[in-house]
Formats: sequence, C-alpha cells, structure tokens
Amino acid sequence: MANIQHLTKLKQGATSWMNWLDRHHQPEIDLINADLHGANLPEAYLVKANLARADLTGAQLHQANLTGANLQSAYLIDADLYQANLIGSDLRSVMGRGANFSQANLIGTSIRQARLPQVNFMEAKLNRANLSETNLVKASFDRADLSGANFFEAELQSASFYQANLYRLKAIATHLSHSYFLASNLVQASLVGCDLRWANLSYANLQSADLQHAKLRGANLTRANLTGANLSGANLRGANLTNANLWQANLTGADIEDTIFNKAVLTATIMPDGTVHY
Repeated sequence: MANIQHLTKLKQGATSWMNWLDRHHQPEIDLINADLHGANLPEAYLVKANLARADLTGAQLHQANLTGANLQSAYLIDADLYQANLIGSDLRSVMGRGANFSQANLIGTSIRQARLPQVNFMEAKLNRANLSETNLVKASFDRADLSGANFFEAELQSASFYQANLYRLKAIATHLSHSYFLASNLVQASLVGCDLRWANLSYANLQSADLQHAKLRGANLTRANLTGANLSGANLRGANLTNANLWQANLTGADIEDTIFNKAVLTATIMPDGTVHY
C-alpha cells in the first residue's frame, strides 16, 4: 500500500509536494496502489516513484517528471501526460484508454502488454521504446519519433503514423490493418509478417525495409519509396503501387494478382518468378 504521508502531501499539490520533498531530502516515493483518481499534479516531481497499480484515472500530470518511475499495472485512463518526462519508466501492463502522451518523452520506456487504445502519442519521443504485445488500436503517433521501437505482435489496427519517424522499427507479426502511414519514414524497418491490409502507405519511405510475407492486400502504396525493399512472399493482391519506386526491390514469390503498377519504377526489380525486370 502507498505511504500515507507521501500520498497526503502529494494530494496537496505539486508546489507543496516539492517543498516537502526538499525538506525531507527527496525520500523514496512510495505510492503503490495509491488512489490519485482525478488528481491535479501538473509539473509534479515523481522521479523513480513507485506508482505500481496506482489509480491515475483522469489525473492531470502534464509536464510531470516521472523519469524512471514504476507505473506497472497502473490505471492511466484519460490521464493527461502532455510533455511529461517518462524516460526509462516502466509502463508494463498499464491500462490507459484515451490517455494523452503528446510531446511526452518516453525514450527507452517499457510499455509491454499494455492496454492503450485511442491513446494520443502525437510528437512523442518513443525511441527504442518496447511496445510489444500492446493494444494500441486507433492510437495516434502522428509526427512521433519511434526510431528503433519494438512493436512485436502489437495490436495497431486503424492507428495513425502521419509523418512519423519509424526508422529501423521492429514490428514482427504486428497487426496494422487500415493504419495510416502517409509520408512516414520506414527506412530499414522490419515488418516481417505484418498485417498491413488496406493500410495507407502513400508517400512513405520504405527504402531497404523488410516486408517478407507481409499482408499488403488492398494497401495504398502510391508514390512510396520501396527501393531495395524485401517483399518476397508478400501478399500484394489489389495493392496500389502507382508511381511507386521499386528499384532493386525483391518480389520473389509475392502475390501480385490485380496489383496496380501504373508508372511504377521497376528497374532491376526481382519479379515473383525470380526474373529481373529491366
């Protein structure tokens, strides 16, 4: 259970909390199972705080410092963490439908097996974050930095990645159907076996991306950059690759029935039958 003194002082507000911490030389913050439902704590100092299983539903934590905090299995439903610092924090198994993490710093954060549908990660820093096996259905990552992030087997149906940086993303067997990747950076991304059916990847940069056995049926890849991409064994049935650049791409064994290649660049492309297109 939470330390009653810590909980009482924190509920008095961020300023009072900081003054108390200064007087007590910043003790280890024990807020395990704390009831902070609807708490108003903007800019609160909660570095390395133990908030495991705490109820932060609807809490105002914008610009709070939660560096290295333990939020495992906490409730963050509709919480506001705008511009919060969560670098290196533990958010495994959190429940946070509708939470706001826009412009938050989540570099190196573990968010495995969390339930975060409809969450706002717009312009957030998620470099090297681990979001594997997490429910992120209809989440927004517009203009977020996800370079090196891990989305192994995550649920991301209808998620939005407009102009997001997904350089070297790891997304093995991830569910991304109907997701929006307009003008996103997916250079050297690993998307092996991903479900990208009906996704919008127009103007996306997929140079040297690994899309082996990816499901791209009905996907919009107009003007996408697929130079050097590995699409071997991919399902591209009905996909639209109008004006896409497939220079030196590998389509060995790919299903291209009804695929639209209108004005696509196919120079040095390895076709499904193994022949090189010139």
